[in-house]
Amino acid sequence: MTFDVRRAIARKRDGERLDAAEWTAIVAGHQHGLVDDAQLAALLMACVWRGLDATETAALTRAMVGSGETLAAPAPNCVDKHSSGGVADTASLIVVPLVAACGIPVAKLSGHALGHTGGTLDKLEAIPGVRTDLSPERFAAQVREVGCAIAAQSERLAPADKRIYALRDRTSTVECLGLIAASIVSKKIAAGAPSFVFDVKVGRGSFVAKLEDARELAEALVSLSASFGRKAVALVTDMNEPLGPAIGTGLEALEARDFLRGARRSDRRLRALCERLAGAMLSVGGLADDSHALAERALASGAAYEKFEQMLAAQGAAHKALEKLVPHKIVTPVYAARAGYLAAVDAVALGLAARALVEKSGSNAGIVVEKRIGERVDAGETLATIYGDPGALPRVAVAFAIEDASPPERPLVYCETGSAGTRSAGGRAEARSSVEIK
Repeated sequence: MTFDVRRAIARKRDGERLDAAEWTAIVAGHQHGLVDDAQLAALLMACVWRGLDATETAALTRAMVGSGETLAAPAPNCVDKHSSGGVADTASLIVVPLVAACGIPVAKLSGHALGHTGGTLDKLEAIPGVRTDLSPERFAAQVREVGCAIAAQSERLAPADKRIYALRDRTSTVECLGLIAASIVSKKIAAGAPSFVFDVKVGRGSFVAKLEDARELAEALVSLSASFGRKAVALVTDMNEPLGPAIGTGLEALEARDFLRGARRSDRRLRALCERLAGAMLSVGGLADDSHALAERALASGAAYEKFEQMLAAQGAAHKALEKLVPHKIVTPVYAARAGYLAAVDAVALGLAARALVEKSGSNAGIVVEKRIGERVDAGETLATIYGDPGALPRVAVAFAIEDASPPERPLVYCETGSAGTRSAGGRAEARSSVEIK
């Protein structure tokens, strides 16, 4: 190392800014064993406490992109989609084949579970035979041949991010906007797609609790992407309760299957967000006109489900693997202790409980939420269903709060940020706010 990494850690701890050369040296040093995990963990914690400004975030992003190869775009109009992390967020498994079925190729690099959030790769790997460790060449070829692929980042693509991502999970240093933005965008740039759609979660079940911070992250993602010559749109979406009903790797894969087949489209939150994300992806991919009608036709005709099957088969899915997905046979209802309105749901607690259920009972274990915030419930009515270890009941039951009055309604999409600026859910320019999303 040409500089003292301990001094860099101390400077960041004290609120100073590290320059681009220092970030490059730190990332390269960690890759080559000159900066150990303890030192990098200390620096990451300093970043959580002190933050990263836009210049530092860009420098870290470039250093992580430069740690490996950068793919050429598999197709000139392909898109990538990324969520900042939530609970029961099955959207990627739905919108990737849906958008591909509409004619826009999707080249998506994803990650495994981080903290209480579910990982898209874990959900795919719950389907027997599916592989996500595609080589960059195979990844690009599948996008060209099938129209879509969801894969892990290869050791050749932003490898520094992969190591730092795992260390952040182990050291509780996830909640830093600059680290989140750099991690997300470095993967996107390395994968080669010319346009991106970001789903920035905000609320109790996300890594970003305040709406002001979520807007800042959305703007940072769009700005970072633009600095690399990429077009991007970022939506700020609600994560104060699980997005979809199913929580757990195999249960979410099953939910995506049933949604694409038309059996589970009744969940209004999941459906509404998938429609919005698909529309944004089709728009940045060049199909702005009548994107809603295109998506509806792809769902109604079965083309989206067929594309999902094709993608899974290309990634090694066993024969009729989707058809054979079933929930765990041990079922435990979670009943409401009193009548009233469901006022709050602890999505973090449910995410952690589902992760523990999967670890103990297998990939087909987890939780299915039966009631939504704001709905009226009677005493003894089922709030959720546990699949797998019944010992999870006390942990799951306390995640639901019932009150006498119905809580205020929340929007699903707070705003959208892109080349036209930041817009509210209703289409007006949105002022900043420091209100915490409860």
